[in-house]
Amino acid sequence: MLRRRSAGDFLFDVTNYALLTIGMLLILYPLYFVLIASISDPNRIYSGDVWLYPQGITFDGYQRIFNDSIIWIGYANSLLYAVVGTAISVGLTLLAAYPLSRKDFVGRNVFMWFFMFTMFFNGGLIPTYLLVKDLGMINTIWALVVPGAAGVFNIIIVRTFFQSTIPDEMREAAFIDGCSNTKFFLQMVLPLSKPIIAVMVLFHVVGFWNGFFDALIYLNEESKYPLQLVLRNILVQNQVSSNMMIDVESYAAKLRVTELIKYGVIIVASLPLLVLYPFLQRYFVKGAMIGSIKG
Repeated sequence: MLRRRSAGDFLFDVTNYALLTIGMLLILYPLYFVLIASISDPNRIYSGDVWLYPQGITFDGYQRIFNDSIIWIGYANSLLYAVVGTAISVGLTLLAAYPLSRKDFVGRNVFMWFFMFTMFFNGGLIPTYLLVKDLGMINTIWALVVPGAAGVFNIIIVRTFFQSTIPDEMREAAFIDGCSNTKFFLQMVLPLSKPIIAVMVLFHVVGFWNGFFDALIYLNEESKYPLQLVLRNILVQNQVSSNMMIDVESYAAKLRVTELIKYGVIIVASLPLLVLYPFLQRYFVKGAMIGSIKG
């Protein structure tokens, strides 16, 4: 028998829905505004006419963006850095987390202490730069993917997942049948760890795709810039490629085109992650919950 809802329950639900709706609008509206602004007349944006619907629809900004080679180079570089960096980082995270999750691994607490130490203390930017320089990684992909390849926080999450998902009885049974540690890890642990692997892939892909600071520090050639660094130069320093302005003469027209390009590049840079997330969502939710709570 269903319990009759009281006035307090109804008020609680109304308050929750109202707060959640306001929060959703605060998150979604800026994204929606960037989208409609990218296809609106900049003059209408300046006058405040664009806030709910696009005004003076134009795709001139997108045409200039996709006709410029620096955008495609940035896309290719970001894709390369994200794929290589994610493969290295996820591989190292799994290889570090699995032994630390094993109760029979001698000295695991000592290793875990050393890992934890790096979460609170690091060498700083200048010593790190000097180390990367001495290793000959300046102006290479390795300067972006190697220094932060293994994150301690991610190792802890994956270790917790292994501890709560892979029972010791399974490992003991496999060893009785003659299974080695390597074979057990590759053929049994990894197939059962798809949720947490998807979480780690999403974490690292987002991190590498959105990262620009390391590229700003370690890369010297524009041909190696990731897309986010190209976007940063456009948004922060107004460094729009001359190829995008080749047919624009007046200063006012350049300002108008620059605004279109700014909003358009934000949308273009966000599309890959928006496309990727739906495919990993179910793994992401499951893996994040299991990996963050030890059962």
